Amino acid sequence: MLRAPLPLVSALLLAGLLAGCSSAPEDKTANWSPNRIHSEAKDEMNSGAYDKAVPLLEKLEGRAAGTPLAQQAQIDKAYAHYKAGEKAQAIATLDRFMKLHPASPALDYALYLKGLVNFNDNLGLFSFISRQDLSERDQKAAKDSFEAFSELATRFPDSRYAQDSRQRMTYIVNSLAQYEVHVARYYFQRGAYVAAIGRAQVAVADYQGVPALEEALYILIQSYDALGMTQLRDDTRRVMEKSYPQSAYMNGGLKGKSDPWWKVW
Repeated sequence: MLRAPLPLVSALLLAGLLAGCSSAPEDKTANWSPNRIHSEAKDEMNSGAYDKAVPLLEKLEGRAAGTPLAQQAQIDKAYAHYKAGEKAQAIATLDRFMKLHPASPALDYALYLKGLVNFNDNLGLFSFISRQDLSERDQKAAKDSFEAFSELATRFPDSRYAQDSRQRMTYIVNSLAQYEVHVARYYFQRGAYVAAIGRAQVAVADYQGVPALEEALYILIQSYDALGMTQLRDDTRRVMEKSYPQSAYMNGGLKGKSDPWWKVW
């Protein structure tokens, strides 16, 4: 077996190492101050280049560790992830920030941003065709959003973000109630009256004073009637007549698909 001379092997290994070093990407921020990195990251975010802002903010977080600028970098990074549509990364960054800085003056904003990330009401490219509203989608994000807004409004009632958080909480409650009614309507229209009663009862029991309750009561009345449960039907009808004396449901039945009721923003 042929063997290369030892000096030659060493030379080849050294050449490989040097080649590897020369191919490593150059860090253009190596001699930048933290303030310059922050400024460059802000410029990228202002131009909509959130993917370019994130690595700059990560460098800033490391170089300015232990300073308010590092905290700002975390918040900005979460916002950049949010605007880039990277929901999981945004939530993870915010959770880490709140764990590391529980007394930060920016904690109210962190909670507000977490609520916004989960609140995302973008219905997608084809929503105008399907006419799908938020009440017909998975509700976990809505509940997570409500919890973040609720914590903000409770812990920081005078925050500049508190009023908007309360308005969004109202919207979310309406959406969650409408979701239950949407499912109840689905079952009712397919003759699954027991299932329809179950979902309508959830709306009536868990949500108060929301627009969806009128339809929930109507579905209960009709479902009880279809099952021959006359006592429950009559009791629910009395509640309906007292709460909604001019109810269009009692005269016109279930309404068809219309423009989304929920669009506020």
